[in-house]
Amino acid sequence: MINAKRLIELARKQQKTAAIKRRRISFTKSNTNADPVATSSKGHFTVYTTDKKRFVVPLKYLNTNLFRELLKMSEEEFGIPVDGLITLPYDSTFLEYIMPFIPRMCA
Repeated sequence: MINAKRLIELARKQQKTAAIKRRRISFTKSNTNADPVATSSKGHFTVYTTDKKRFVVPLKYLNTNLFRELLKMSEEEFGIPVDGLITLPYDSTFLEYIMPFIPRMCA
């Protein structure tokens, strides 16, 4: 099992390589037609990746240091979201890789 510090290191490394390949990504107004709060089920919130894939995440994940660090990196990259969309500065492949580790940290 990979510890949280190693996952954070991997996240930062992936963020740096992704930043080299692309410029800052911002969503257009056409992507924000639906209210993200209304489309998430109770006890969950929605985050988006740079390739515009949507992830519905349980609120209990906010208690993990790993997810807090991911949100801090998102704030550094994109700033605080004005339109309500939380965008993580990673592609969906990376997020799909680390999501199974987060429930283990909640227990």
